[in-house]
Amino acid sequence: MTIAPTKFETLRLEGVSRDFGTFAALRDLDLTIRRGEFVALLGPSGCGKTTALNCIAGLLDVTGGRIMLDDARIDTLRPEERGFGMVFQNYALFPHMNVRRNVGFGLKMRGVAKPEIDRRVDEALATVRLSSQADKLPGQLSGGQQQRVAIARAIVIAPPLVLMDEPLSNLDAKLRLEMRGEIRRIHQSLGSTTIYVTHDQEEALSLADRIVVIREGRIRQLGTPAELFSAPAHLDVADFMGFRNRVPGNVVGREGDFVVLDVGSGARLVGQPRDGVADGLAAVAMARPDDLSPTDAASGIPVTVETIEYRGREYHGLARTEGGLELHFSSPAAVALGATIRLGAEPDRVLVYPEEKS
Repeated sequence: MTIAPTKFETLRLEGVSRDFGTFAALRDLDLTIRRGEFVALLGPSGCGKTTALNCIAGLLDVTGGRIMLDDARIDTLRPEERGFGMVFQNYALFPHMNVRRNVGFGLKMRGVAKPEIDRRVDEALATVRLSSQADKLPGQLSGGQQQRVAIARAIVIAPPLVLMDEPLSNLDAKLRLEMRGEIRRIHQSLGSTTIYVTHDQEEALSLADRIVVIREGRIRQLGTPAELFSAPAHLDVADFMGFRNRVPGNVVGREGDFVVLDVGSGARLVGQPRDGVADGLAAVAMARPDDLSPTDAASGIPVTVETIEYRGREYHGLARTEGGLELHFSSPAAVALGATIRLGAEPDRVLVYPEEKS
């Protein structure tokens, strides 16, 4: 492999903001990305993650702060002057050009000699495993193949940074899994630096070295996939990282390093306290569906089963408390619709946060 991305040490966003009229899409973003990292910008629609990517790419101007590539300020440069590779959600391929011409287009616009274009296009197509499709038009390719063409076009210019904006969102589930592996393989084989925008926490966990969770234009948490998965710092981050069950209650005691939460109807949950949780105060327990299951314990949460689905090795269900709270749970055995059961979770699978102030 001879494609060698331009080297740099750090990309730094320093107090970056972006306003659209009176709406602040980004607010004082501070972020340092090191050479060779794969960083995912994760968050729900409208949180500002694509705006951040477009500011880095130069497709949007910043309205505050600056963007530095090592010691050079780049937010004042035009997109083509930054030299970054970009992979769009909709592929953005030229339908009248075959694969080879699509991939080589950026090199041609840079005035690269044809023999060099041919050599680098061949290398890029080999990297994305599309050498045999070089003469086909985009319309003759599958969605996954078109996305590989888009990736080849981004990497053929040997950019210092590859920017990807939800590149897998238009693919079916099977292709998304395949392309996740391909994107990570390409990133590792090139030694490139990648910033990847997604709303899919599973994608972010499987691909990234670090994840940046963004909410309302601000960074809520930055950490490794393991840190984000097991120890979300905030209630909203936990919710976005798959802790779908949100159970309010009051802290009534402690069991070693855990706190005991009275959640009503004689039920209790024991879990790991996060910052700000204190005895006697209102709190919220968060648990993933996989970690909440039927229990014989009298302290379990009484619920009525509303739906149950078989998902291979276990069943997943939706249940409701007498007070109307929905809870998602898993069970190794089938549970009858309409059955009244109790749900519980192991203490190390429950996170307890202070009640949010409205």
